[in-house]
This record gives sequence, C-alpha cells and structure tokens, in this order.
Amino acid sequence: MHEAASAAQAPDSKLFIDVAAGLITRPDGSLLLAERPVDKPWAGWWELPGGKIEAGESVLDALARELKEELNIDVTESTPWITYTHEYPKNIVRLSFCRVTGWTGEPSGMEGQRLAWVDPHQTLPVGPLLPATEPPLRWLRLPDHYLLTSIGNHTGLDSFLEKLGTALHKGVKLVQFREPAWAAAGSPADVYKAFQQVAQRCHDAGARFLINSCHPEEWWKHADGVHFRAGDAGSAAALAYASAMKASTAAPAEPAAAPANTSTSSRHLIGVSAHTASDLAAAQALDADFVVLGHVLATPSHPDVAGMGWERFSDLAAQAGRPVFAIGGQSPRTIKTARQYGAHGIAGIRFLEI
Repeated sequence: MHEAASAAQAPDSKLFIDVAAGLITRPDGSLLLAERPVDKPWAGWWELPGGKIEAGESVLDALARELKEELNIDVTESTPWITYTHEYPKNIVRLSFCRVTGWTGEPSGMEGQRLAWVDPHQTLPVGPLLPATEPPLRWLRLPDHYLLTSIGNHTGLDSFLEKLGTALHKGVKLVQFREPAWAAAGSPADVYKAFQQVAQRCHDAGARFLINSCHPEEWWKHADGVHFRAGDAGSAAALAYASAMKASTAAPAEPAAAPANTSTSSRHLIGVSAHTASDLAAAQALDADFVVLGHVLATPSHPDVAGMGWERFSDLAAQAGRPVFAIGGQSPRTIKTARQYGAHGIAGIRFLEI
C-alpha cells in the first residue's frame, strides 16, 4: 500500500484525511464494530476500528498502531482490501479498508468506547452506522469465489451440471452464465434452456446467479444480476440497467437511526470485467458491486498473452473503489496470494475441479 500523510487540504477547501480501517473477523465470520466515543465527532455512531495514517506510515503499519492504541491488540495477520473515498459535510476521507484475521490479545475499548461482535450477514444489533462504514459491510457479504460457466454446447450440458452440483455443494455461492461461443454459433433455444437449468441449480443451492452481457437483454431480468464485459460497461443498455437497479434500491440521503444493513442477497448485482484504469472508471460510472480484474497469471484461455502480474493487479485494484476478483490462472490455491495484493477473491472456470 502507498504511504500517505494523515491529512491535506482538498481542492474544494474541505480537509482531506487518509485513514486505515480494519475489518477484524473471527474464524466464525463475526466482525468487530466500535462505537464512536463521546468526545469525538459523530459520537454514538458505530464504525470499523482504525484511524489516521501518519506521514511516512504504510497503511498496514498505521492500522496496527491504531488498533494497539484503540483496542490493545497486536495485529499478526492483515491484508489490504478496498480503498474507498467518502465525502462528509466537513471533510473528505479516503479509507484504506484492510482485513485483519490474526491478532494477539482480547479487544477492549481503550478510549471508553463500546465494542460489539456482529454477524455481517444478519440485521445488526447496534447502530446507527457511520455512513462510510455501510459499503464495506455490504461488500463483505460477497462470496470470495466467483465461478464462470464453461459448457461449450448442448452436448456438454449434462456433464457441466454434474460438476456444477459438486462445486455448489462444496460452497460456491456466486456463478456467472457466460457462453459467448455457444451464443454465437448455437441454437438460442438450447442456450436459453441451459441458462434456465444452471439458474435453477444455483438457486436450489442458495447461490447467486448472474448473466453475462453477451446474452440477450430480455434474459437479464431472470438472473440475480448482470456481469458486463469491459466493452459493454459503457453502453446505453448497461447504463439503463444500472439506473433501474439504483432506483429500485434507493435509500434516504441520511442513514436511519436503525441500521439499514441492506443485504446483497436482496438486490440485483452488477459486475464488470476490467483490464485497464479506463475499464475501472466505467465500472465506477455504473456503481458496480464488484470488478473482475485480469488476467493476472498465464491461463489456457489466453495462451499467447502475458498476464499483468500481481504488482500491476495491486495498483489497479487500489483504484477500483469496490471489491475486486482476480482472474487468470486462479484456483483455491492462489486465494491467499490474491488477498495479499488487495483482491476480495478469485474468479475463474476451473473451480468445477475442486
């Protein structure tokens, strides 16, 4: 992560502050939230622990220092996750959210603040949430494995469904129907039949099911969301879909006293494939829920094209402002490395073999 000063003057005269914030999670998935102390702005609101990045500090070093000061814990394992900018009435805060999965000591409120372990997948027992805390709690509910279909044609459907069933049984919870070659050369009726059967298998297993934008728009409403190819993300169809989704999930400008905690399972998702910074800008314009970035490593689907590598992936992921899945040469064996470089999770077609 880049080093940064704790605060600077933004062009519109608002104070610009760099903050490191930690998503401290136990093995059971519970997440630690802290209440803002009475002597600080937004007192009584709940947030992710963390604080300002001092000059010369890396994000992870700043987070470790802040968590020692605030909670009296020593961080032993943390990874960068999402960098997100939020504008408040009096300042602009750039939050470097990091996942903290290892520490020593028992968290305690060293500033007199209350703490709570919560299940981010359920309605929260505390609130209200600080506005900038709401997006990462929503993002945290996304699965960390994203499976893309690879049926090919109607003769491969039965075999694919069998493998899909095994993958779903092993825990895959996010699937994209993506069959561009079949759609171009095969019978639309056969492709749609496969689409319906894959959707049914996913929903029976409690998995979310997205459709790739290469398939007809009239099919999109029958999926749990749309994954837009990089070339489609700026299209009129993509913008119209995103606008309709935003209107259907519109929330009040100010958070209610009770925590909203809108679940990703109750809303249609928007994913975008990205390879460049301009692709990421298109994803931001759609307010996409996540991005798939790559390809990172050598992959059979692009045998003659070198991967961007983990360093380039990390640089681009830090610009996304939302969860990023790494794609290209990925498998369950690479997910730890992917997270070290800022990935939310991994995407690919070979999870069927796990």
